[in-house]
Parts: sequence; C-alpha cells; structure tokens
Amino acid sequence: MKNCFLLLLALALSGAGCQSAHPVSNQPEMTEKEVNTGNAALQSGPMLGYADMFEVLLWVQTKGPTTTKIVYWETEKPAEQYSTATLRTSAENGCTAKLIADRVQPGRNYTYRVELNGAAVKLPYPTTFKTQPLWQYRTDPPAFTVATGSCAYVNEPEYDRPGKPYGSEYQIFTSMAQQKPDLMLWLGDNTYYREPDWNTRTGMLYRYTHTRSLPELQPLLAAASQYAIWDDHDFGPNDADGTWIHKDESWEVFRSFWGNPTFGVNGQKGCTTRFQYADMDFFLLDNRYFRSPDKCANCPNRTLLGKDQLEWFLASLASSTAPFKIVAIGGQVVTTNNDDETCFHYFPAERDTILARIARENIKGVVFLTGDRHFTELSVMKNKAGNWVYDLTTSPFTAGAFSGAAQQIANELRVPGTVVEGHNFSMLRFSGPRKDRQMEINVYDADGKALWNKTITSNGEIKQ
Repeated sequence: MKNCFLLLLALALSGAGCQSAHPVSNQPEMTEKEVNTGNAALQSGPMLGYADMFEVLLWVQTKGPTTTKIVYWETEKPAEQYSTATLRTSAENGCTAKLIADRVQPGRNYTYRVELNGAAVKLPYPTTFKTQPLWQYRTDPPAFTVATGSCAYVNEPEYDRPGKPYGSEYQIFTSMAQQKPDLMLWLGDNTYYREPDWNTRTGMLYRYTHTRSLPELQPLLAAASQYAIWDDHDFGPNDADGTWIHKDESWEVFRSFWGNPTFGVNGQKGCTTRFQYADMDFFLLDNRYFRSPDKCANCPNRTLLGKDQLEWFLASLASSTAPFKIVAIGGQVVTTNNDDETCFHYFPAERDTILARIARENIKGVVFLTGDRHFTELSVMKNKAGNWVYDLTTSPFTAGAFSGAAQQIANELRVPGTVVEGHNFSMLRFSGPRKDRQMEINVYDADGKALWNKTITSNGEIKQ
C-alpha cells in the first residue's frame, strides 16, 4: 500500500494535491512504517465546530486522502461508545473532513478520539466537547464564555514580504486555550493570503493549511467550538470586494476550513449565519462578498452588506429576544473616527440605516464585535430610544500591531482606558439569572496578562 505522503506528492505533481505542491513548513515526510499510524496521517485539528443539543460538528485535516472518523462517548460512561460516519478526505477540499456526532444528549460532557486509516490519534491535550443544555422552562440560562479577536498572521519567509516578520507571539493561542472558553468567534483576517495564494484554489488551500497547522493553535481548536467570519485578507487581496473574480473559490475554501452551522442566508453565498448559544443570539455578517468597490463613487446601488443580507439582518435582529444580540462584522461600526479603515467609511448611509433601525425598533442589548484595526478599544453610544449600543474591537492576535492608535485615532465614543496597542484577545462571560443577565469583558495580552475589565449590565450600562 502506498504511503500517504507518496500519494499526496503524486497528486500535487498532477496539480490536484491537498495543499499544492508546497509542503507545510517544518512538516517531516511520512515513512512507510508510519503510514498506518493515526498521528502520521494528521495534518491539523481536531477542531470543534458548532455545538447544539443533539449534534456537534468536529473537523480534521489529513496529510493525504485518508479514511476518517470520530469515536466519542459520554465522559462518565466510557463503555458506551458511538462513532460518526466514516469519511475519506480528498484533495478537492484540502483533505478536510467534517464529522457529525449525532448520538448525543443535551447538557452532557463527551470525550472523543480521532481515527485515521483505522488507527487512533494520540494527542497531548484533552479532546472533549459538551452539548448545549436544555435549560428553557427549567432553570436560569447557564453562564458561558466566548473568546474573540482577529488578525492572525503566521510567518512563512519564503512567501512573506522581505523585512521584519509581520507575525509574532504565537503563544497567544496557548493563553486563550488556558482560559477554557466554551466557544470562540474569529472576527476576520483569520489567515492572510499572500500574493502567491489568492489567485488560485491551490494557493488558498495551501495558505489555510499553513496557518491551521501552527502547533500553538492545536489545543485551542480542540478546546472550544469555533465560529468565524472573514474579512479582506482571508477573502482575497487587501481591501477585496464583491468584484473579486475568485470569491466563489474563496467561499468554498472558507467552508472547508470552518464549522459554522450555515454559510450564507436566503440562498446566497457568503459567511452570513446566525446561531444561539444558551440565551444569547449571535449574528455573523459578511462585509466582503456583496460589497461595492470602496472608491467607485458612481457605482449604482452602492452597498456594504448587499440588499438581501441587510434586510435579513435587520429583520432577524428585531425578532431576537436575547438579552444581548452579538453582531460579528469585520470592521468598526460604532465610532466617530471616519478614516477609510472603518467598516462603513465608504457606506455611511448603510451604517445610518442600521443604527436608525436599532433605535426605531427599540432593540436593546446590541453589541458589535469587530476587528481589522490592529488595536483594541470599546466604544459605546446611546441612541434616540435611550438604549446603549456597543462596539468591542479586538485586534490583532499575531499580526502587526498599531503603535500610537490612542493618539492618532480620534473616537469620541471610546470608553476611556480601553485602547490596547499590542497583541491581545477578548474574553466575554455571560452570566446571571434569566431576567438580569450581564456581559463581562476581559481583555488579555499575548501572555494571558489581564489588561482591562468592563461589565455591561442588563440595562445596557457599564457597571461602576
């Protein structure tokens, strides 16, 4: 039987390889002896995707076409084991597999193992997941935590621009895993396509594989359910918009590497989706796929989100009864700064429409989670209905940080003391009884040191 490396090499040379013909940096070749072991076949993961009451998605990537399955059991009942369907990974989608654990019950803790080519993968960190509890009409909603942030750059000198490396402090992912979040929400620029990457599917698969294979990232992927939106650098070239000729290939690659519950609404493509965790609603918006060119002032029907996505979002937001409505989008919304790095700089009418509708519909508890800016800050405004609207910008994870943002970026809505100019991440904790929920924000540096803390109460104010 040919080993997986030889198969991958043959596919790559024929133009159909799992990652392109380039090996991932520092990835040793597989030997004939290793081919039948699980660890030798694993490229990256496992990663937890969406988690609900009766279903959990698990993701893995292999080094070549490989038979793949997940065996799982309730942690307290190891004798009763279940298995996902067995899938064979293929070159077409980067040798990734999405495996569904559908023999689960609400509110239970499970342990699992990955089996590749019939052999178990042995990992140095826990492989567990938990299903969402059935709390409605029974108890108060559970407390839970969310890790979030944006802009993850992993260096590869052969293809990076010359000069000082743009990425650093990968230990931030270890610090995030140590926080033990229940879920993680990636806010865009989750990988950075380089010039060799964005014009071909091969290049896109290669870049995602390179980033996803970072050793420091693996425990975090396995520790929490991962959800994601994209921004320009993991969609296409810098400032890419809806005219991007390869956006459909980019969408297909995005779907292959993330485990969101859906990808696009109302029959459209893109990364738009909505999910509920405990009693909170999360809205994931796409600011790239439908976007008009930024500097095409005379383009008809100029839009950031697109008519259908915008109407869906505003109607969905109005229908939500969640104490906090968490809206993820790849750029700032609530700010008085108006440089061209803000999300709606070129689309002010659309921003005004969103904020006006939130006020007119008397929608409470709206919190935008944004990234892109390469610095972190919390912004807040009180609208005409008397409700507070927040924007928590968290950036960057490992990409270059904006030194001097506090002085150079004027924002009258900024909460004092919340600017961070180095690598950082945010942790959100939702807690409290059903009618008095609160959201605590903690921001940490790359080493896990606490930088600032704010708590938003059920009436929308910051606790003093």
